[in-house]
Amino acid sequence: MRLLKMILPVLLLLYGCTSPVKYDVLIKNGNIIDGSGLASFTGDIGIMSDTIAAIGDLNNARGRRVIDASGLTVAPGFINMLSWAVESLIEDGRSLGDICQGVTLEVLGEGNSWGPWSESMKRSRKASQGDIKYDIEWTTLGEYLDYLVERGVSTNITSFVGTATLRIHTVGYDDRPPTSAEMDSMKLLVRQAMEEGAVGVSSALEYIPACFASTEELTELCRVAEEYDGMYISHIRNEDETFLEAIDDFLKIPAQTGIRSEIYHFKQVGRTNWNKIDRAISKIDSARAAGLHITADMYNYPASSTGLGILMPEWVQEGGFEKWVTRLKDPDVRKVVGPEIIKTIMAKQGSPEKILVIGFDTDSLKYLQGKTLAEISEIRGTSPEETAMDLVIDDGSNVSAVFFSMSEDNLKKEIALPWMSFGSDGLSMAPEGVFLKSATHPRAYGNVARLLGKYVRDEKIIPLEEAVYRLTTLPATNMKIAKRGALKEGYYADIVVFDPANIHDNSTFEDPHQLSTGMVHVFVNGVQVMNDGSHTGAMPGRVVRGPGYKEGQPAPESAQ
Repeated sequence: MRLLKMILPVLLLLYGCTSPVKYDVLIKNGNIIDGSGLASFTGDIGIMSDTIAAIGDLNNARGRRVIDASGLTVAPGFINMLSWAVESLIEDGRSLGDICQGVTLEVLGEGNSWGPWSESMKRSRKASQGDIKYDIEWTTLGEYLDYLVERGVSTNITSFVGTATLRIHTVGYDDRPPTSAEMDSMKLLVRQAMEEGAVGVSSALEYIPACFASTEELTELCRVAEEYDGMYISHIRNEDETFLEAIDDFLKIPAQTGIRSEIYHFKQVGRTNWNKIDRAISKIDSARAAGLHITADMYNYPASSTGLGILMPEWVQEGGFEKWVTRLKDPDVRKVVGPEIIKTIMAKQGSPEKILVIGFDTDSLKYLQGKTLAEISEIRGTSPEETAMDLVIDDGSNVSAVFFSMSEDNLKKEIALPWMSFGSDGLSMAPEGVFLKSATHPRAYGNVARLLGKYVRDEKIIPLEEAVYRLTTLPATNMKIAKRGALKEGYYADIVVFDPANIHDNSTFEDPHQLSTGMVHVFVNGVQVMNDGSHTGAMPGRVVRGPGYKEGQPAPESAQ
């Protein structure tokens, strides 16, 4: 007893001298939504270097930087499941439009990926560049991703390898099946991309030359990706008249290969197709019940955006852009294509007034941006179908446009689906510099903020915890991305702090170049990229590689 009385003061003294844990960053008193879908809780998060070191009651801890998140929500960084920031990140690595919404991972590669490229593909891409100009200093997809990071990006990046890219690399733009040797080459390119870190194979089957690929061809490419535990993701063959048949076609691939599969921007185009949504959902639910891993993603607007080529038949575009333009200049071809354009417009949009032209490469045509196809037709004194063909010819590009053809009621029903994640299908831009030379779809600035503000807070379509899960853990799990997409000890510190009462998308179709508001702090790999609503200029983004990654894997000869 006497010995204990002698030792106890020493032990107490030693305990009192023990320093509290000191973190690089300590986020205090936040409403933590960890990405699991479970209820939020109040707590603290300690960050050491690039890692979440502790979560819970850290009252005795200290931080080199302390952030009081009282009244704010703390969540994992959001994943943009369909990003077209492939060129905008070259121009401006800050990814400002997406960082202001809390996006910390851009998933690239819808059907077309920025590698593997042959020398002829590089020349073609260089010649077709629009407002953003850049040297092409890479060949493979992995080299492109490394190139972005070396230049500096604020978000993490990953990519699928696109089947259109593989086809152009081997077959070209011809409507024919690949030879046995060409098929082997495409498979080899898939292996290379998967070993470089691609998260899977993607297709965009409404566009040439991807539309020329048979389901059997796609299945063979997916078998290779599945060997690397990769994923298949597809802009399906049709989103309007044969929408349901296109889903059946899509489902054949996971049924035959077992590969995890997702439908890009799940939607029903054209009023006569809006009633197909319940049958489409039933098809996916049935496939899931049968054991297939099927998911989808979407953007939160009732209008799509792509090129005017979507109005024209596939045969007129076969062979590449130059042959397409040559055909459009042929009076006999125009007599056939014109009625097809009008037929497509009436079926999908209902009228030329519902097509908003937003992007030209030619400066002398930019005064027409923000006008409808009907308005441009009136200005030019030509019919809408002639105008669409002439704009492609005059601009030397596919001419970007917004198409109003979807149902707001269906949009809300889709948001409520438990297997739905979210992707902007847009660039990540800044309301400054070269980006102001063209208009854009507001989804480029507001897709996530619109979900959290309009549909979660205001219309209560799904709870906030569910929305965060589907912006984080769900897509990260689908892509088999390690240590991201959740707030867990040992995970990378991709963390957002936002005000759920005030997060808001400000971009509109009339005035799209407006940043979203309500995001307060953003951390990427433990580095603060947004501080009190302002971008810090930091660019700590990394390449996030898929499960098949093999470091130092040499490129196959066909991709040299």
